[in-house]
Amino acid sequence: MLTHPTLDQLKALKLDGMADAFVELQSQAQAAELAHAEWLALLLDRELANRNTKRFQIRLRGAKLRHGQAAIEDVDYRTPRRLDKALFQQLAACKWIAEHRNLLVTGPCGVGKSWLSCALAQKACRDGYTVLYARVPRLFADLELAHGDGRFTRLFRTLVKADLLIFDDWGPDRLTANQRRDLMEIIEDRCGNRSTLITSQLPLDKWHDVIGEPTFADAILDRLVHNAHRLELDGPSMRKLKANEAEPEARSSAREAGRSTSSPDTKPARGEQK
Repeated sequence: MLTHPTLDQLKALKLDGMADAFVELQSQAQAAELAHAEWLALLLDRELANRNTKRFQIRLRGAKLRHGQAAIEDVDYRTPRRLDKALFQQLAACKWIAEHRNLLVTGPCGVGKSWLSCALAQKACRDGYTVLYARVPRLFADLELAHGDGRFTRLFRTLVKADLLIFDDWGPDRLTANQRRDLMEIIEDRCGNRSTLITSQLPLDKWHDVIGEPTFADAILDRLVHNAHRLELDGPSMRKLKANEAEPEARSSAREAGRSTSSPDTKPARGEQK
């Protein structure tokens, strides 16, 4: 078999997965026992897996997640923060995104709202959905600039067409009139067509005050809340817990280092004065 011309042809056709699998099979003695159909099936499986991986990586880069390494497999259910394990695992299946439902995640600072949301978003990328992450204060600032420099239509289209749009750090600042209008347009176009995930330190009954104008508030929340799952977290800051766990280890390491340097049996290193 002409190995090199075959590889060149596979790469010319951008069938990199098949090319890699072809090289591996050629190097295995057991491959000679495979039928032509089995060879082809293995090559196609590798090509499909390779393309799926590349698409996932493109979706993940496009999502611009705050915690890009967050994954549902790494969620700590033992931490006391009232995380409903059954509901979270149900959400991880991404059926709510297929059904164009929303998710509202509330809880105090540091409890892990953003990280959990990014873990769900990463799973959505794996399952073939497009995701876009945005911190609310930064998004509104970008929208305001976009109105002035002609980018608004393009930015609006990007926000509307993502299968899952994440609004992180909603509130506590009251929205301006322009922000209310922009938010209303985004939510209106996404309602029933796409899924929106919002994280906030504020409980849901305070969101009406953040939006401000009652008519806009009623319209926006009606489209968000009545078709949404809710994760209501509570507990101490995860950062504080990790710092408390690390403190005894740091003190122990310092004591060990102190004993090591003060030991009378310690010989001076070469070049040091006795």
